[in-house]
Amino acid sequence: MPGMGNSLRAAALLAFVVLSILVSLLISSVQQFGARISHFSNATLAVDEEEVASLRGALIYQLNERRKEIIPLLFPDYDDDDDDNDDGGGGNRISGETFQLNSTLDYSLWNEITHGSKKAHMDEMGCDSLVDMQAVEILGSGYTKLVVKVNLAGGQSVALKLVNEQGIDMGKCLEDFKDPQGCRELVSYKLKKEIVLLQRLQHPNVIKLKGHCAGDAGVQVARGGGERGNVAVILEQGNPLQMIQLLQSPWEDRFRVCLDLVRLLHFLSQSPLGSVALLDFQPRQFVIVSGELKLTDLDDASAQETTCQTHADCTLQFPNRNFTLPCSAQGVCEGLNEKRNIYNAYRYFFTYLLPHQAPPGLTHLVDHIMNTTGELKADINQTLEAFEHILHLYKSGLHLDNLPPSIIRDYTLMRGMGTSGNVEYRCWPSYSQQGCMLSVHSAREAAYICNSHSQCSSFTLTGQKTWTGRILASFRSGFSHLVPDGTSEVYVKKTKAPETSTV
Repeated sequence: MPGMGNSLRAAALLAFVVLSILVSLLISSVQQFGARISHFSNATLAVDEEEVASLRGALIYQLNERRKEIIPLLFPDYDDDDDDNDDGGGGNRISGETFQLNSTLDYSLWNEITHGSKKAHMDEMGCDSLVDMQAVEILGSGYTKLVVKVNLAGGQSVALKLVNEQGIDMGKCLEDFKDPQGCRELVSYKLKKEIVLLQRLQHPNVIKLKGHCAGDAGVQVARGGGERGNVAVILEQGNPLQMIQLLQSPWEDRFRVCLDLVRLLHFLSQSPLGSVALLDFQPRQFVIVSGELKLTDLDDASAQETTCQTHADCTLQFPNRNFTLPCSAQGVCEGLNEKRNIYNAYRYFFTYLLPHQAPPGLTHLVDHIMNTTGELKADINQTLEAFEHILHLYKSGLHLDNLPPSIIRDYTLMRGMGTSGNVEYRCWPSYSQQGCMLSVHSAREAAYICNSHSQCSSFTLTGQKTWTGRILASFRSGFSHLVPDGTSEVYVKKTKAPETSTV
């Protein structure tokens, strides 16, 4: 049968992928979740048949609970009470049990993440893409998942998310249920949920799902035994968000991270799934890809609205603040998911990144954002509007209107020239660790900065620009000579004629 052949190939490739990681990394924390797992199932479990049946029933219950978390994401109007008592005729299987899917559900996506590894779209990667890949390094590991950077056969780098065989979730499940295969399937549901969320929540500030590789329940792989829970999520590769490094970056880059975050939260407030809350809102859930902030961990995202009877049921509790939101006539806390996201953005990002060294002409606007988000006085639409207004002023240079136009007259301009033999000095924060390099809107702003630095005697406007289109300018104490450079122009501070002293 062609379908069985494809499934067999998918499962075999997946086992090969994990084996490649083992060989490349030479670490015990990455376990092959295909062929080499058989030692678990061969272990003698000192439990009687009655206990086995009881544990099996409890595990099946947990598996069905995880399934109920995913199905509403496939079809938001789905009522999971309808299938609580399914007898299984002709339904989809979960660990030997069966259940029915509503005919209006997205069968294609469900079948992909549950049973097979076929590609949903022409541009998506599947198991075939992972053949001959090379594991480079572990990017992160947690209770549930292991994230590995791999180089594909064609040279492209991607991030691969796998079940963490040595993780706390897997260990606790094995302790509770004594079923390695069932536990792998249970733990893998977080990965399956993440695949669905990444399909549903596509946005420039959400990590791009490049594809996935999933084994089939009925496939016999490697040394025998069909392995469920063999799931690998293939993502674009980013760099973990380093808050300490970001704190030392220019304000413009810190503002970009906050702006990207607000744009993401605006999207999540009105996503295809409704208003989505990020329940595990931490900097570690984000990465940087080509300068852009991207959410990379979605398994704790929730589109569930909080029901209420009174306003007291709509309390947002944080370590240092509590907020009470209105309970609507429909019995739902109004805007709770949105406001939760805003305040978490304020306490984890805005507080540290936004106010420090903000341009003088923008500080009053930054202060306004800090006040309205810290007190939850603004919704996400108003917050995004405030950020976009600051961006417009910063890019256009309108915040510099108070700088005197004559300030540039103190400098001699040499177009098409660069400098050599520079005498550098350092400023902070700078785009260069060797000297003082800052972004400016114009030569007028650069002249203003040079005048405020006692060491500065000249500056160069380079041909390089930042993400806002502002020009990178290098400031220095001196230089030995000029050199031709068609992309630069040098401004040298005019020296005042020395006063003649009379004796």
